[in-house]
Amino acid sequence: MIDMEWIRQIQVIVEEGTNRFTMSRGSFVYKQKTNKRCPLILSAEESGETSARLYYSDPSGTVCTLDFTSEGDGMYRIALSVTPEKKFLRYTLVLPSDASERFYGCGETYSKFNLKGEKVRIWVAEHQNASRISKKIIRGKIFGPQPKHILPFGEYESYYVQPTYVSSKRYFIHADVTSYCEFDFRKENTTALMFNEEPVLHIGHAESFPELSRKLAGVLGTPKDLPDWIFDGAILAVQEGTARIEEKIARAREAGVPICGIWSQDWCGCSRTGFGYQVMWSWKWDEELYPGLDEKIAEWKEEGIRFLGYINPFMALESDLYREASQKGYCVRDREGKDYLVKITTFPAAMIDFTNPDAYRWYKEVIKTNMIGLGLSGWMADFGEYLPVDCVLYDGSDPYQVHNEWPAIWAKCNREAVEECGKAGEIFFFTRAGFTDTIRQSVMMWTGDQHVDWSLDDGLAAVIPATLSLGLSGYPYAHSDVGGYTTMFQMKRSEELLQRWEEMNAFSPVFRTHEGNQPMNNVQFDDSPALLTQLSRMARAHRNLKHYLKDCIREAQEDGIPVMRPLFYHYDEEPAYDEMFEYLLGRDLLVAPVIEEKAVYREVYLPEDQWIHLYTGDSYDGGRHSVFAPIGRPPVFVRKDSPYADELIQAVRE
Repeated sequence: MIDMEWIRQIQVIVEEGTNRFTMSRGSFVYKQKTNKRCPLILSAEESGETSARLYYSDPSGTVCTLDFTSEGDGMYRIALSVTPEKKFLRYTLVLPSDASERFYGCGETYSKFNLKGEKVRIWVAEHQNASRISKKIIRGKIFGPQPKHILPFGEYESYYVQPTYVSSKRYFIHADVTSYCEFDFRKENTTALMFNEEPVLHIGHAESFPELSRKLAGVLGTPKDLPDWIFDGAILAVQEGTARIEEKIARAREAGVPICGIWSQDWCGCSRTGFGYQVMWSWKWDEELYPGLDEKIAEWKEEGIRFLGYINPFMALESDLYREASQKGYCVRDREGKDYLVKITTFPAAMIDFTNPDAYRWYKEVIKTNMIGLGLSGWMADFGEYLPVDCVLYDGSDPYQVHNEWPAIWAKCNREAVEECGKAGEIFFFTRAGFTDTIRQSVMMWTGDQHVDWSLDDGLAAVIPATLSLGLSGYPYAHSDVGGYTTMFQMKRSEELLQRWEEMNAFSPVFRTHEGNQPMNNVQFDDSPALLTQLSRMARAHRNLKHYLKDCIREAQEDGIPVMRPLFYHYDEEPAYDEMFEYLLGRDLLVAPVIEEKAVYREVYLPEDQWIHLYTGDSYDGGRHSVFAPIGRPPVFVRKDSPYADELIQAVRE
């Protein structure tokens, strides 16, 4: 049944104007000019049992229609259609809301979880803005570390955006669009959705959040093909050669660390820049740095250790690969017909043009031959956010329209390479950038280049709201770099930070470390006996959670239910809707990572239930508790009535 009372409250606004976005290192300056803004008037309506059409006009006559269709089971479709002679740059739908309503999703949000009171840009970009990092470094030099300092929300960008949000009132809205848009949640009683194209909205209502996730998955799909081996321990980041890998494996094994993978970003060579130790973007085995790697990959696999590498959509200008791509006309072009060179950190690089079918197939063949053919069992499929809006694409499409889709196209290229080699369900690749179709194309997300510090907006803590918001946007699982990545000046990884990050990621879908962009300035997992002991403890806990995690993953792949969930997902309690630094791992585990430096206690909010501390066996009722949390004993609780309770308690004690 169509709710005509609700429908009639929708306002439609059209605008004429211009957009001018400029990009620097993947971050954008957004300039929007409005020449004319026209709120339209509801002038007529037609309604039936399962459909309705509303006509909106200005003084010159009918401008657009809104078509509503009930698709049954609490699902609705709304389509805006503008008359052919009246095209505009922006279309805004103002929907009725509620002052007490909270909103979540829109992709990944790192500094906020509840988006009420904020305006969200839906535009894929580099999250780690160079200007923002520089200001943070300067503040730190002057005032010292300020982990709780958070910038205004509008100063942040995100690797993964999506025109999808979930309401605390148990409904979702997803917009079937690709171009730039904004979701404005700042007003108490309305929500304004602005689009640069005529949108189609999918709306779903449900009695519970799990049911809502199932309905959202019916619209967006779910990721598939996670291999079994990723749950068997830690994936350890090791660089700088075959001998160093052997040395690190031996040291970790001696300490009792279960290892399921070695991840070497520099398998294709290294590039030492002012930013740090970076990868040479040549995408072929560096035989000088990694002698005998082909044979070693096979040996390690026999021992249960898979080898992973790295790739992205760019090519270093000094590489043979770039020279071949340029000669064949496979690169994104500028308006003068030259290869468009994008500056990344400190150096320029060329980007493959995926709208060229020959270029797309060629790059896919690079993955199939140089990576899968070498024996890699996985890789980081980095970037995807940097398509310039002033470039020229092979197929003539508008970069403004394609920009948001680029990460999903990049993920699709990786997926097809894996599938065409018959390795689906065996090879593990993970991406950081995303948009709507990324859910169907990527095997796994990671939350990007967090800082190696305790900052709430960019460090250890930021991983939690980012993962929760991603889950409510429809991508049901993600992980982070253990220890963070971005290292600059005084911002260096400490032993304590690494240990606390290990405690968090043990209770996540994937346990994978990172050396950071300046490995020599960061504490690494084997720098002390205490660090190796902690790594062993947490990697074993992660391995022993395999049965539980696989059940959670199965639920995510079948029904879109997030593996890491907000507390309100199962507990309709007021504090649960604003909690952004705790999470449920599946239905039965509550994880409250220690996110403050030198803290040995953690203030924990437990929903109304009976809980058992995994490490101490102590029982807790719902409410707020100050929990003793020394390193090695993170505040993790299992529901007393969980069918997994005994198994999960045993998992952390073996």
